[in-house]
Amino acid sequence: QVQLVESGGGLAQPGGSLRLSCAASRSFFTFNIMRWYRQAPGKQRELVADITSGGNTNYADSVKGRFTISRANAKNTVLLQMNNLKPEDTAVYYCNADYVNLSYWGQGTQVTVSS
Repeated sequence: QVQLVESGGGLAQPGGSLRLSCAASRSFFTFNIMRWYRQAPGKQRELVADITSGGNTNYADSVKGRFTISRANAKNTVLLQMNNLKPEDTAVYYCNADYVNLSYWGQGTQVTVSS
């Protein structure tokens, strides 16, 4: 069983920053990869960024150069630093990890970018 708990969402102005956290109930190294997804109203859930246990990262083209995924191993936490936010980044952001052939999701955290 795995629990993922996101935090850090909220309201930001265009050009602003937010940092999301995903706290896992198991060691980060339990998972081969951890991911951040987002889902905007009326749209499909999309992959934002992921990070492997070896530290390799991958980003959606829409967030490259603005978002950074990282981990805080001591806290079993994956972070998503979001800079230069745009209105189109508005969505519910979800943390995701696979463990023993099952996919686990957090409850999501709302990010709203608006002036």
